Amino acid sequence: MTGRQGPALSRRSLIGAGLGISAAGLTAAGTGQALAAGPAGARPSSSPARGHAFIAAAMDAYPDHGRTRLTQSYTDQAGLFSTAFTYDNALAILAHLASRTPAGLTRANTLGDALLYAQDHDPAHEDGRLRQAYNTGPYTFYDGSLQPDGFVRADGTANVGTQFGFTGTAVGDMAWAGIALSALARRTGARRFLTGAVRIGEWIERTGRTDEPLGGYKFGVDGANQKLPFTSTEHNTDLVCLFGRLALLTGDRVWRERQSRAEAFVQRMWEPSGGFFYTGTNDGVTVNKSPIPEDTQTWTHLALDSRRHSRSLDWAVAELAVLDHSGRTNSTVPAGQSYEGVTFSSASLLANEGAPIADGQPKPDRNGVWFEGTAHLALALRDRGARGDEARARRLLDSIEQAQDRLGGTQTVGGRALPERAGVVSASSPLDTGFGFGYYPYRHTGATAWYLMAAARFNPLRV
Repeated sequence: MTGRQGPALSRRSLIGAGLGISAAGLTAAGTGQALAAGPAGARPSSSPARGHAFIAAAMDAYPDHGRTRLTQSYTDQAGLFSTAFTYDNALAILAHLASRTPAGLTRANTLGDALLYAQDHDPAHEDGRLRQAYNTGPYTFYDGSLQPDGFVRADGTANVGTQFGFTGTAVGDMAWAGIALSALARRTGARRFLTGAVRIGEWIERTGRTDEPLGGYKFGVDGANQKLPFTSTEHNTDLVCLFGRLALLTGDRVWRERQSRAEAFVQRMWEPSGGFFYTGTNDGVTVNKSPIPEDTQTWTHLALDSRRHSRSLDWAVAELAVLDHSGRTNSTVPAGQSYEGVTFSSASLLANEGAPIADGQPKPDRNGVWFEGTAHLALALRDRGARGDEARARRLLDSIEQAQDRLGGTQTVGGRALPERAGVVSASSPLDTGFGFGYYPYRHTGATAWYLMAAARFNPLRV
């Protein structure tokens, strides 16, 4: 924990006994032969096609290490090697489904089966959990130790991301995996995907349910399997979708009760005077008043479809808007370029621009654009459809597409060059989230997947 009211941990931060990333981890990796996402020699021209080319390339980065595989989350330059976050892979499944193509469905099925493999082949647990992240290809760690395996280790177990401490299990990660598997079950009718989603829901019920005054479902467990004390608005929003889907797909009314419990927590986080949702609680009793994140404003709309709460989108538009350009303090945007969008949280706008975000990391730019959140907002505005929403969403999508064209152009996955102008960086410049970690200008599966869903008007959180 830090001195701030909000939890220092989030779904995206380390929940194991994590290691810091050294400055050496930010150096460029070597390049190699470009990966193709489509027919040999094909060069996708549209922005969505290039986004799909990126997530395909990140999935195919280690062709010599088995067909059972996950998608690498960030380009090599991020210093996380072949790390494949569960959350990012759930988003990749949903983005592939949003394409509504046979190739997209094939890739979604492959990733869904990999998540099921991880459930069934965890090295320590047999309870249906998924870890925060896995390795999907070999690499040599900073201390010189070799990580030789792909996603499936030589002994048949799933290759959990132990080097960085990505060994815990967050309710939000599990919920997104369940949402992706339930979407596959709905699209394909395959029973195995629904079974995997139900196992996830049952793990969350056993592990996360709390009778504390604010209710809802708690954060999850760390790498030592110890329960974490926080309760997240974001996580419970995810559960509104997951539990609602399970109610529809199984016909079991118990999921409706669980959905109502999660939704009641989210409703308790609403601040009517300001028109936004708070981030959650550390102790189950007191609401955290700061920082206020972007995703609790946009995901709540996508999941709840509540006219009474749709003002949260207006709050995000007004209070988290940023414009990044080369003249900004600590901006890494090239001269002559500018990007508009939203930042991660209210604390990002107050970040100390004179100090590194973390040890070995650069100093933050208060106006760094968080492209994943900018895509959330574009999709939510399109979904709401009020006067002016489509025009605002189109401006945000234009900014994301410009970033895909111009930022991160020399980055690689698995040492291989990416398709040209493919993949959205997570942030236009280094930004401090206010939750103990940052985002940086590395092409990112999660940001790209959210862009693809926004471009396709595909709402992953609607039951």
